Amino acid sequence: MTADRAGWRSGALGSARTLDLGGERRIRAHVVSGDGPPVVLVHGALVNANLWRKVVPLLDGRMRVTLDLPLGSHVEPMAPDADLTPPALADLIADALAALDLEDVTIVGNDTGGGLTQILATRRPERIGRVVLTSCDAFDNFPPPFFRWVLAPARIPGAIPIAFAGLRARRLRRLPIAYGWLSNEAPEPEADDSYVLPVLTDGGVRRDLRKLLAGLDPRHTLDAAAKLAAFDKPVLIAWSANDRFFPPAHAERLAKLIPDARLEWIEGARTFSPEDAPERLAELIAGF
Repeated sequence: MTADRAGWRSGALGSARTLDLGGERRIRAHVVSGDGPPVVLVHGALVNANLWRKVVPLLDGRMRVTLDLPLGSHVEPMAPDADLTPPALADLIADALAALDLEDVTIVGNDTGGGLTQILATRRPERIGRVVLTSCDAFDNFPPPFFRWVLAPARIPGAIPIAFAGLRARRLRRLPIAYGWLSNEAPEPEADDSYVLPVLTDGGVRRDLRKLLAGLDPRHTLDAAAKLAAFDKPVLIAWSANDRFFPPAHAERLAKLIPDARLEWIEGARTFSPEDAPERLAELIAGF
């Protein structure tokens, strides 16, 4: 029963596929078929493809792909020796695009996934047609200092079951030190459980999360930012106006730094704009 709750994915995300990316690297992708350039949606740490469940149906007519990345709320643990540093994770996304034979992709990143999207765009841009950055890690904010402190115990081998044990209670997930400041309201229980239970029930997922957290370092996003100054494809920065972790100044700085960038604000939304304002976000993606 717990495994079913951990592995739940919204039917709105489409059919699930397991992508074998070589080197014992496997991730799940959820695909809705459609015409025109595909939209690929990238989540952040300690959430999964369910983050986009409200946005995917609003992009009707387009091919939509949501990835389940090994960021702590996944159900396909990576091999024990897998490289989960940010550049390797960006390569994982690029390899997933290749495995799905996608070209001219509109890639949309949120939270940690937006930081990885910046690294991807400057490291392996060949399949990308345009980029959408919602509120996300950038510059020296990778991860935000608040979460670097909160998640510090998770870097200690064996500490995750203790550090995360309180999150079995849904009401505690709304605390600021958990998910409380990331969205205005809690997601429905099925999505909420899918974010929390994998790391509480699967040793392989815990191993992946420890490796992820150990590799987060601002030098990766600072390097990407330096290279984004030469990025020659369109970029939409769709930033949440009420974000507590990713400052508006970073959105403005990215918009000035990237040659072909446009900044739009998502009013009333916190970090998880796909939860708080899916209609506005979908409208911006579709218009872009």
